[in-house]
Amino acid sequence: MTAGDVLVLNASYEPLQRVSLRHAIKMLVREVAVIEESHDESFGPFPKPKVLRLVRYVVTRWMHRRSHLCTKSAIKARDRACAYCGGSAETVDHVIPRSRGGTLTWENAVAACLRCNHKKGNRTPVEAGMQLLITPARPTSFVA
Repeated sequence: MTAGDVLVLNASYEPLQRVSLRHAIKMLVREVAVIEESHDESFGPFPKPKVLRLVRYVVTRWMHRRSHLCTKSAIKARDRACAYCGGSAETVDHVIPRSRGGTLTWENAVAACLRCNHKKGNRTPVEAGMQLLITPARPTSFVA
């Protein structure tokens, strides 16, 4: 969070996201949001907002679907450690390399430390002589 961030609340006062001051002012100009809390300073004709509330309620189903996506940060959160040595997970490795048709899926991506990721390179774990400590799979908490 930076000093210029503005919290945006739904019309029901639920927190939605943080936006830049510039984005917040645009929302005020378009009259899609109102100021709930502001700084003592002003930004043009508007008080400098800390918190905005949307005028109309926004359905946020998308917020719950995000957890189903396979992203690099989700892979690191799932594995918590390097899948090859158990060390600190700093990056994500494709078990079947992307150059060979491997994609970013729950079953083909694992968290890895930089050293192991570099050592494995553009090879499969078997070709690199490396053993996976985990079996990559979709987290059970994400299964629909």
